[in-house]
Amino acid sequence: MAAQDGGGGAAVVLNVYDLTPINDYLYWFGLGVFHSGIEVHGLEYAFGAHDLSISGVFEVEPKCCPGYVYRRSVWMGTTEMSRAEFRSFIETLAGKYNGNTYHLISKNCNHFTDDVCKNITKKPAPGWVNRLARVGYFFNRLLPKSIQVSTLSHGATHPAISDDDVESTCSSLSGDSDVDDLDQHLLPAAGIDLQSVNVSPKLSKDLV
Repeated sequence: MAAQDGGGGAAVVLNVYDLTPINDYLYWFGLGVFHSGIEVHGLEYAFGAHDLSISGVFEVEPKCCPGYVYRRSVWMGTTEMSRAEFRSFIETLAGKYNGNTYHLISKNCNHFTDDVCKNITKKPAPGWVNRLARVGYFFNRLLPKSIQVSTLSHGATHPAISDDDVESTCSSLSGDSDVDDLDQHLLPAAGIDLQSVNVSPKLSKDLV
């Protein structure tokens, strides 16, 4: 989405992706299973899962999160933050979004982008983007604790890789995305050097 005139500043754009073809039908009823990322200063930032208590926030080329089908962009406004200021803000926020705290219902990628939007534009992300998680949260609370959806299990193992070629850590409720050759960059939280940390990312199919 091209920048719009909003009194100056850098565009803040929410990029939304389909996680399942059934979204073609659900979307028109205000539902769907979506991944989202926030685009500012020419990069897109999102939140995904891995096994360690370090940032699960990563950056990709806008509208090109591998393994997902881009649907649309939503203009959220502008920010007066410079590129460096915004990067610092994201790295600070990343400290609240460790990969091992990812939760399909209560703390997913859409919660992260909503948090960013509220902080820098004072507006929440559109409700339809994460509506299914909110509905799921309500019904999950009604289930016996023994079968409630909890935080991700961490039994799966993957080869250790560097932060420069982290495989997909996008959130997902589907399990068939082809994410073998991804080029995403895991973003450190403020004060954390990921060069010395081996991260075992969870692919979409590992999240359910």
